[in-house]
Amino acid sequence: MTGLTSKQLKNYNDHGYVSPIDVLTPGEANEIKTEIEKIEKRWPTELDGLGRNYVHMISPVFDKICHNSKILDAVESIIGKDILVGGTTLFVKNPDNKGFVSWHQDAKYIGFEPYNWVTAWLAVTDANEENGCMRMWAGTHKEKIREHKDTFNESNLLTRGQTVQNVPLDKTIPNELKSGQLSLHHPMIVHGSTPNRSSSRRIGFVIQSYIGTNVDQVIGKVYVQQARGVDKFKYHEHTKRPVELMSKKDVALRTKANEELSKIFYSGAKEKGKY
Repeated sequence: MTGLTSKQLKNYNDHGYVSPIDVLTPGEANEIKTEIEKIEKRWPTELDGLGRNYVHMISPVFDKICHNSKILDAVESIIGKDILVGGTTLFVKNPDNKGFVSWHQDAKYIGFEPYNWVTAWLAVTDANEENGCMRMWAGTHKEKIREHKDTFNESNLLTRGQTVQNVPLDKTIPNELKSGQLSLHHPMIVHGSTPNRSSSRRIGFVIQSYIGTNVDQVIGKVYVQQARGVDKFKYHEHTKRPVELMSKKDVALRTKANEELSKIFYSGAKEKGKY
């Protein structure tokens, strides 16, 4: 196993994230982009709204990324050898688009406890300040869960527009990544991203999240895959890996999974958004 170096692990523990981690070649990353474009062409609405979630359940290309040994080696350095894929999300920002991600903590709304889990953010295309890369408020993972305000802003790419107020921008750090690079961040770190002001698409494929097998879902139900090790706890329903793109059986199961995920994301909310 080639996991995180001692320096990388210290950065994660001290700052709440580690970046960049070289995972894919630009050519391998482009295969993901091609897969997205194929789905968008043949099934134009499949990745809209809730459809951006659990994409690894319907596509062998996305599934393969979730089980990439380089990623899993890095993840194992943080959460241990028994690893589940707890979900995936596509974050696509089209050119000159108003879409942004408000300041938030993943732990606030995802429902995984204890916090033995980590989110992996893979740059399918380059992610930089111009096209709206993530920004991290380093060190906030050591603090408490902050109050989030539901805004339901139409341009906010989060489900309910959940927002941490009064984040000092000058204390946040841009998490720039080249195509094929990855970052790992802690459930408690405050992070967000600005709109894409470039002339090209910015695409991120997010494993949200890799969870230790000791992690339960305390709000609702999720569907998982065994990525590494053994699941001795059996908290979640396990699914098989897809062998073809958009099989009827896989699509039906993903629809069910997304319905359950929506219940988690909107738990306690007064209304529902489009994601």
